[in-house]
Amino acid sequence: MNKEIIPIALEEPPSYGFYGRLQAEFPSQVLMDITEVCNLACTHCPHPDFKLSEHYDARYLNPELNSKMVDEVKRHGQGITQYIRYTSNGEPLVHPNGYDMIEEAVKYSGVFVTMTTNGTIMNEKRTTRLLEAGVHMIDISIDAFKPETYAKIRVGGDLEVTRANVLRLLKWVQESKSNTKVVVSYVEQPDNSVETADFEKFWKDQGANFVVVRRLHSCSGAKIDLAAMRRKLFNTESRRPCLYPWERIVINAKGDLAFCPSDWVHGSHVTDYKGTTIKETWNSEFYQKLREAHLTNDYSNHKFCGQCPDWQSTRWPGQGRSYADMVEEFIVEEAEKQ
Repeated sequence: MNKEIIPIALEEPPSYGFYGRLQAEFPSQVLMDITEVCNLACTHCPHPDFKLSEHYDARYLNPELNSKMVDEVKRHGQGITQYIRYTSNGEPLVHPNGYDMIEEAVKYSGVFVTMTTNGTIMNEKRTTRLLEAGVHMIDISIDAFKPETYAKIRVGGDLEVTRANVLRLLKWVQESKSNTKVVVSYVEQPDNSVETADFEKFWKDQGANFVVVRRLHSCSGAKIDLAAMRRKLFNTESRRPCLYPWERIVINAKGDLAFCPSDWVHGSHVTDYKGTTIKETWNSEFYQKLREAHLTNDYSNHKFCGQCPDWQSTRWPGQGRSYADMVEEFIVEEAEKQ
């Protein structure tokens, strides 16, 4: 149970492109951004502003597209796709079909399935449903150790409720000897930085499989003040390629394929998933030109990437420990048990 801290500056790998877990045939990560609806208004998250913008429509992903994705991963992702991750520009567990979609992926995709949640609505019934679905990893975003800090950062939430939900989950996993991994995560920021060590120690002592501590970032420029701060630290000459075009693809709540997991303005839209496939899109001319733009540092035709200051937060294979490395350790651990 180590702590992951994503640094601001990283050493460059020997080259950029497909190597290690990154595969040209199919993405190593498929992110399922299944709803825009959220029950909190976190201060470090763009959702409160997103909810007031023209981009928001309280969407829920069509479950048929989840089935299509599962079938594609089963056919093309074996030995390539590291994991499917259910996450959101909202709270995944509010999707009316969320549990069924996750269970379908666990049963039929043939790959590791994870879910990220704020944990606030994980009551006994919902927790049982998740464990019955067999999800391989649950990542709960908490971001505070003290109730008053939680209330300030995770507006609309109650730490006592969330903490009780997670402690119950940990208890049930331990008692049932479930294979589900439990991760708690924390975005370090001015309002909670003095609590980081206490947060990490508490959840390690409670039996969390991993405690993830992330640095605050701008959500691909959506948090304007943070974006400005990062741009002052990194000029275009020092910029390196972002990992995402070589690592992951996103299916968002609209049913679009997109290339960025922190896109709040539909600026990383590629195509409508209903009319194509992940495999075709991953190998398309669009993706090839996007990767070339990152390699040449020429974003004249990719304005969304050009304005984003968060490229330095992505970690290429061999650049130190990453979230993907943590998941890989869990996968290896489970394989050794079989």
